[in-house]
Amino acid sequence: MNLTISGHHLEVTPALREYVLTKLDRVTRHFEQVVDISVVLSVEKRREKERRQKADVTLRVKGRDIFVEQAHEDLYAAIDQLMDKLDRQVCRHKDKVQQHHHAAAKRIAA
Repeated sequence: MNLTISGHHLEVTPALREYVLTKLDRVTRHFEQVVDISVVLSVEKRREKERRQKADVTLRVKGRDIFVEQAHEDLYAAIDQLMDKLDRQVCRHKDKVQQHHHAAAKRIAA
C-alpha cells in the first residue's frame, strides 16, 4: 500500500501526519485490498475573513477509485468528517463486491 500525505499552502507537521495515519487505520481495517492512498490537506482563502481548511482523499482499490473531500474551519474536524465519509464509502464498496459472489448454479439432470 502506497501512502502519500501532502499539503497545499500548508506544511504537514508530524502531528498532522500521525493523526491522519491513526484515522486511516480504521478504514484500512475494513478493506485489505487498498492499493494506493493519497491525502491532500489544504488551506483555502474563500473570503478575506473566512479561511477554510480542506482535506481530500483518493483511495485506489482493485477496480475502483474512491474520492472524498471535506472542508471545515478546523483541519482536525475536517479530517474526522472526511474519514467518516470514507469509511461509509469503503464499507458500501465492500458490500457491493461481496454481493456479486453467488453460488454456482447446479446442473439439471436431463
